[in-house]
Amino acid sequence: MHPVKAAAKITDDEEELLAFYDYPAGHWVHLRATNPIEWTFATVRLRTKVTKGHGSKGAALAMAFRLIESAQRRWRMVNAPHLVALVRAGAAFVNGKLVERPEDEAAEAAQPEAA
Repeated sequence: MHPVKAAAKITDDEEELLAFYDYPAGHWVHLRATNPIEWTFATVRLRTKVTKGHGSKGAALAMAFRLIESAQRRWRMVNAPHLVALVRAGAAFVNGKLVERPEDEAAEAAQPEAA
Protein backbone atom coordinates (compact mmCIF):
# COMPACT_ATOMS: atom_id res chain seq x y z
CA MET A 1 0.00 0.00 0.00
CA HIS A 2 1.26 3.43 -0.89
CA PRO A 3 2.19 5.58 2.16
CA VAL A 4 -0.23 8.34 1.17
CA LYS A 5 -3.09 5.83 0.86
CA ALA A 6 -2.15 4.29 4.21
CA ALA A 7 -2.15 7.71 5.88
CA ALA A 8 -5.49 8.57 4.27
CA LYS A 9 -6.99 5.30 5.51
CA ILE A 10 -5.90 6.06 9.07
CA THR A 11 -7.18 9.63 9.03
CA ASP A 12 -10.48 8.58 7.42
CA ASP A 13 -11.07 5.98 10.13
CA GLU A 14 -9.81 8.16 12.97
CA GLU A 15 -13.09 8.07 14.92
CA GLU A 16 -13.20 4.25 14.90
CA LEU A 17 -9.51 4.00 15.79
CA LEU A 18 -9.86 6.35 18.75
CA ALA A 19 -13.16 4.88 20.03
CA PHE A 20 -10.96 2.75 22.27
CA TYR A 21 -10.42 5.82 24.49
CA ASP A 22 -14.18 6.31 25.00
CA TYR A 23 -14.11 3.45 27.51
CA PRO A 24 -12.70 3.36 31.07
CA ALA A 25 -8.92 2.96 31.22
CA GLY A 26 -9.38 -0.09 33.43
CA HIS A 27 -11.14 -1.88 30.56
CA TRP A 28 -8.51 -1.15 27.91
CA VAL A 29 -6.66 -4.41 28.62
CA HIS A 30 -9.79 -6.37 27.70
CA LEU A 31 -10.54 -4.27 24.64
CA ARG A 32 -7.10 -4.96 23.19
CA ALA A 33 -7.91 -8.64 22.72
CA THR A 34 -7.47 -9.53 19.07
CA ASN A 35 -10.76 -11.38 18.83
CA PRO A 36 -12.49 -12.25 22.11
CA ILE A 37 -15.25 -14.25 20.41
CA GLU A 38 -12.77 -16.42 18.52
CA TRP A 39 -10.71 -16.84 21.68
CA THR A 40 -13.78 -18.07 23.57
CA PHE A 41 -14.53 -20.76 20.99
CA ALA A 42 -10.91 -21.83 20.40
CA THR A 43 -11.33 -24.67 22.91
CA VAL A 44 -14.40 -25.95 21.05
CA ARG A 45 -12.67 -25.69 17.67
CA LEU A 46 -9.62 -27.56 18.93
CA ARG A 47 -11.70 -30.36 20.47
CA THR A 48 -13.80 -30.71 17.31
CA LYS A 49 -10.64 -31.14 15.24
CA VAL A 50 -9.21 -33.70 17.69
CA THR A 51 -12.40 -35.79 17.74
CA LYS A 52 -12.68 -35.52 13.90
CA GLY A 53 -16.21 -34.20 13.94
CA HIS A 54 -19.01 -33.70 16.39
CA GLY A 55 -21.65 -36.28 15.48
CA SER A 56 -25.21 -35.01 15.66
CA LYS A 57 -26.28 -31.40 16.08
CA GLY A 58 -27.40 -32.10 19.67
CA ALA A 59 -24.09 -33.75 20.53
CA ALA A 60 -22.18 -30.79 19.09
CA LEU A 61 -24.23 -28.32 21.11
CA ALA A 62 -23.78 -30.33 24.31
CA MET A 63 -20.03 -30.65 23.71
CA ALA A 64 -19.66 -26.92 23.01
CA PHE A 65 -21.65 -26.02 26.12
CA ARG A 66 -19.59 -28.27 28.38
CA LEU A 67 -16.27 -27.11 26.92
CA ILE A 68 -17.12 -23.42 27.27
CA GLU A 69 -18.52 -24.01 30.76
CA SER A 70 -15.26 -25.63 31.87
CA ALA A 71 -13.13 -23.02 30.07
CA GLN A 72 -14.85 -20.09 31.80
CA ARG A 73 -13.16 -21.05 35.07
CA ARG A 74 -9.87 -19.94 33.51
CA TRP A 75 -11.18 -16.67 32.08
CA ARG A 76 -9.79 -13.47 33.44
CA MET A 77 -12.14 -11.24 35.40
CA VAL A 78 -12.91 -7.76 34.11
CA ASN A 79 -10.74 -5.00 35.52
CA ALA A 80 -12.76 -2.22 37.20
CA PRO A 81 -16.06 -4.16 37.25
CA HIS A 82 -17.78 -1.25 39.00
CA LEU A 83 -17.46 0.76 35.77
CA VAL A 84 -19.35 -1.77 33.64
CA ALA A 85 -22.70 -0.42 34.84
CA LEU A 86 -21.62 3.12 33.92
CA VAL A 87 -20.59 2.03 30.42
CA ARG A 88 -23.91 0.22 29.93
CA ALA A 89 -25.78 3.32 31.15
CA GLY A 90 -24.02 5.44 28.51
CA ALA A 91 -21.66 7.41 30.75
CA ALA A 92 -19.09 9.47 28.87
CA PHE A 93 -15.39 8.70 29.17
CA VAL A 94 -12.64 10.84 27.70
CA ASN A 95 -9.15 9.37 27.53
CA GLY A 96 -10.30 6.64 29.89
CA LYS A 97 -11.57 8.99 32.61
CA LEU A 98 -15.20 9.48 33.56
CA VAL A 99 -16.63 12.84 32.55
CA GLU A 100 -19.10 13.87 35.24
CA ARG A 101 -20.92 16.55 33.23
CA PRO A 102 -20.15 16.28 29.52
CA GLU A 103 -22.40 19.24 28.60
CA ASP A 104 -20.54 21.57 31.02
CA GLU A 105 -17.13 20.61 29.62
CA ALA A 106 -18.37 21.06 26.04
CA ALA A 107 -19.63 24.55 26.92
CA GLU A 108 -16.32 25.45 28.59
CA ALA A 109 -14.35 24.21 25.57
CA ALA A 110 -16.51 26.31 23.22
CA GLN A 111 -15.88 29.53 25.15
CA PRO A 112 -12.53 31.22 24.55
CA GLU A 113 -10.38 31.79 27.64
CA ALA A 114 -10.29 35.33 29.02
CA ALA A 115 -6.78 36.76 29.05
